[in-house]
Amino acid sequence: MRKAFMGARLLRLREERGLTQATLARMLELSPSYLNQIERNQRPLTVQVLLKINAVFGVDVQMFSEDEEARLIADLRDAFSESGTSVSLSEIKALTADMPVIGRALVALHRRARAGDERLEALAATLGTPLASLPPAPALMPYEEVRDFFYARHNHVSELDEAAEQLFLQARLEAGAVENGLERLLQDRHNIRIRLENEAGIGGQRHFDAASRVLRLSHSLTSGQRAFQMATQLAFLEHQPMLDRLVQSPLLTSPQSQALGRIGLANYYAGALLLPYSAFLAAAEELHYDIDLLGTRFGVGFETICHRLSTLQRSGTRGVPFFFVRVDRAGNISKRQSATDFHFSRVGGTCPLWNVYEAFTSPGRILTQMAQMPDGRTYLWVARTVTHNHGGYNAPGKTFAIGLGCDLRHAARLIYARGLDLGDPTAATPIGAGCKVCERPSCPQRAFPPLGRALLVDEQRSRFEPYAAT
Repeated sequence: MRKAFMGARLLRLREERGLTQATLARMLELSPSYLNQIERNQRPLTVQVLLKINAVFGVDVQMFSEDEEARLIADLRDAFSESGTSVSLSEIKALTADMPVIGRALVALHRRARAGDERLEALAATLGTPLASLPPAPALMPYEEVRDFFYARHNHVSELDEAAEQLFLQARLEAGAVENGLERLLQDRHNIRIRLENEAGIGGQRHFDAASRVLRLSHSLTSGQRAFQMATQLAFLEHQPMLDRLVQSPLLTSPQSQALGRIGLANYYAGALLLPYSAFLAAAEELHYDIDLLGTRFGVGFETICHRLSTLQRSGTRGVPFFFVRVDRAGNISKRQSATDFHFSRVGGTCPLWNVYEAFTSPGRILTQMAQMPDGRTYLWVARTVTHNHGGYNAPGKTFAIGLGCDLRHAARLIYARGLDLGDPTAATPIGAGCKVCERPSCPQRAFPPLGRALLVDEQRSRFEPYAAT
C-alpha cells in the first residue's frame, strides 16, 4: 500500500461520532500524540490502523481509499474545466484530501448548474413558451444516473452476488451449461415455460407473458444468451423486493431512473448467476484473466466476461479492479463500469490515442496497450471488437469495441502483460481524460483546445500540434 495521508477524513469520522482525540486514541490502541500526527497528515494512515478503524466503527475502509480520492479529483477537474475556472491540479488534490465533503458538494452544485443551462437551452428552443410550462430538467439523464449509481458502488452489488451464488449452488447448476438448469428452475418454481420464437414476433430478445406463464426468447440467441435472459427473468421473479429496495437511492431521482436501475440490477444478477463469484474468481486467477479461455469455460461471450471481471470486488476476496467500457465507431461510450478510479471526462470526448478505438481497425483481434494519464498513473488496457447481428442478409447489426483496463500495479496477474516491459515508463502511450481537460500541451491528436488556458496564436509560425496553449 502506498502512503495514504487521510487525516481530514479520520478527523471528520471522529467528530461525527462525538469523540475526543484521547478517547479515539484509546479505542484504536494508539497514543494520543500518534493519532494527532495522523489527523494533521504528519503520519500516513497504515493498513493496521485502517483495520482497527474497521473493527471499532464498522465503516467501509473504502472511505480512506486512494482510488476514492482519485475519483473525486477527476470529477472536480471536470467541474472546474467545464465552468472555465482555472484551478491547478495541486489545489484540487489539496481540496480532495483535506475537505472531501466540500469537494463533493462542489461537484453536485456544478451538475445542478449544468442542468439549469440545459433548461435555458430548452426554453430558447420553445421560442417563447413560458418557463412555468416547461418540465423541470433533471440534473442528469436517467441512464447517467444509473451509471453513477453503479459507479458509486464500485460496480459491485454484494446482495445480488450472494443471492445468485447461493441459487447456483442450491440448484446444482453446472458452469458453462446452465441453460437446461435455468429452464427447469423456471418450470418447477414458477410454472413458466420457455418458447423460442422469431425476434420480430417477440418484439425483442425476451418477453414474459405473466398471464400465460410463457417466457418467449428469440431463437437467434446463443445458449449463453438464452441463459442470461432466463436468469434476468429469475431476478425479477425471485428478488423484486430486493431490486425495489436497492433502487431507493438518492442517486436515482425519477421513476424512469429507478426502472432502468432495476433492469441494470437484474442484468447484474444474471451475470452473477451464470458466473458465480467464487468459482469465476478462482478460474480467472487460474487462467491469468484470459478472457477467451474464461468464455469457453463458462459458455458466454467476450463482453459478458469483461463486464463480470469488472465486478469482482467482494470484501475479503477481491479480484483485479477493472474498468470496463464499450464504445462505438463514432466514439460514443454506451457502457462504462468501474471497480477502480479510472475516469474519462464527460467534457470534450475521450482520447483518440486510446487503443479501444484502434480495435476497429483489427476486428476480432485482442490489442493491448500500456497507457499513461497526465497524472503519471499508468494502466494496462485490453481491447477487442464484438459484433451482434440478427436477421439475414443486409439486416443491420451493431459493432462495438470493448475495453478492459487496470492499474499497472495489477498487470502482472494478467496474461496480457506477457512480453511487455512493465517497468519501462517510456513504453506507455500518453493519453488523456478528454481533449478539453487534458493537460498535455503538445498532443498532435488534440481535437479541442484545453478549457481555461489561453491559446498561443502566432501568425508567423506553423505548428505540427493543433491548439497550442500557454
